[in-house]
Formats: sequence, C-alpha cells, structure tokens
Amino acid sequence: MRNYPNRLKRGFIRKGPDYRFDDQVDFSDIRDTFGFRSMVVGKWVTKEEHFISANLIYDALADLAQILHLPPKAIGLRGKLNFAFGHGGQKGVQAHYNAASQTLALAKNAGGGALAHEWFHAFDHHISEHLFNAKPRFSFASKLWLANTPNLAHPLNSALDKFYQSVFLDESGANANNYVQRSITFDKSQNMHYMSMPEELAARCFEACIEASSTIQNSFLVSGLKSSNLIYPSAQHINKANKALNKYFELLGYALHKSQ
Repeated sequence: MRNYPNRLKRGFIRKGPDYRFDDQVDFSDIRDTFGFRSMVVGKWVTKEEHFISANLIYDALADLAQILHLPPKAIGLRGKLNFAFGHGGQKGVQAHYNAASQTLALAKNAGGGALAHEWFHAFDHHISEHLFNAKPRFSFASKLWLANTPNLAHPLNSALDKFYQSVFLDESGANANNYVQRSITFDKSQNMHYMSMPEELAARCFEACIEASSTIQNSFLVSGLKSSNLIYPSAQHINKANKALNKYFELLGYALHKSQ
C-alpha cells in the first residue's frame, strides 16, 4: 500500500496512444473492456469526479495493457479481480489491494500514481496458484518464491521465475541484491517490516519498470517514485528486471491472443 497527495483535479501527464478519441467513458466501460469481475464506485464520488476519474482510469489501464503486450481483458485477471473507486478504502491509505476479496481499491482524490503498484499486488496474488503447486488462498507469489520451488514445467512459469530472480537476487543468483539489502537495512533502522516485504519489493520493482517505458508515460498509472521516501531499484537493476518482465508478458500475451 502507498500514500499519495490529493490531486485528482490537478491534472496528470500522459503520453501514449489515443484509445478513446475524446469519448467520455463510464466505469461500466472499464469493467467490460478490462475484464473486471465487478466495479464499485463510492457514493461520495461526484458527477464531475466520476467523469474525470473514469477517463483517467481507462487510459491508465489501456496503457498498462499496451506496455505489457496484453489484451485489455487480461488486466482483470481472468475475471477474478474486483475494482473499487472511492469505496471501501482503508483509513489513511490512498490505494491498496485486498487479497481476501481480490479487490484493487483507489481513493477518489489520491489514488492517482498508485495503479501500477497495486495492480501488480493483484497479479502477484493471482499468479501464485499457477507458479506453485500449492494453492494458498491469500499468499503472494513473490513471498512464496523465497521459500518454495516454483513449478517450472511450463515456459511461462520459467519466464516469470526469471523476473522474480531479477527482483531479489544478485548476478551470482545466490545472494540478495543491493535493492533488497538496502530495504532490509532501512526497515531495521526504523524498527519496522514493510520496505523489505517480498510483495512490496516486487511491486516497487514492477512499477519502476512500468515508469521506465520509452513509449508511454502516464502519471496516473505510475508516478512519484523519485520524490517518494521509498526505496527503488537502480537504473541498471530496472533495465535487467524489465527484460525479464517483457519476456514473460510477451509470452503471456501471445498465449492469450492465440487462445482467443
């Protein structure tokens, strides 16, 4: 989970393809286009906020699908992911993923910039039952990866395994990398356990990869990395992780397109 400043109406920077051609979309369009199981909008979201946020979320999710080489409906994780906007949030938290209900929730005024991070939490949770033989209901694949051997019989799993290796391990493949070590050191200095949580390390690495896209920039999808007090991978680390990430999602996208 992450905290972000209140800026729904302050405008967001975006560079990418035109998906809507200036059409106004609704949250039902988001649900149907991206394959979410359900879409809930809070009763305190005004009509103006409804219009602004629907367009922002639609474009951000379309950009995410484009960056990941996925068909748009794949964003909803086989129809298992629920989406909530301005509804069911946690006090003091602008965006979060609830594993128990499989819900990605954005606060109406402050969720912008958090979407990529929280979507990866949802993906990381969803993919755990495919990457590992066990099917723990509320576990993240990133957390399981550190203590369990993934099922590498499928090429997709092998490709995803390489991404998790890039998140956590150094070049030798035997030790924690600098990104992990810095996060552990920070947590110890603050007497806390958050920065070095496997699922948070993986989500921050993922959003850094998304921000590094050379063709698409969307500050509603991901922003605030350089100005935050969180620890992120180095540019060299991001480049390595991005190669593994692109390989996996290219294979996944190809498989999904082929099955349609």
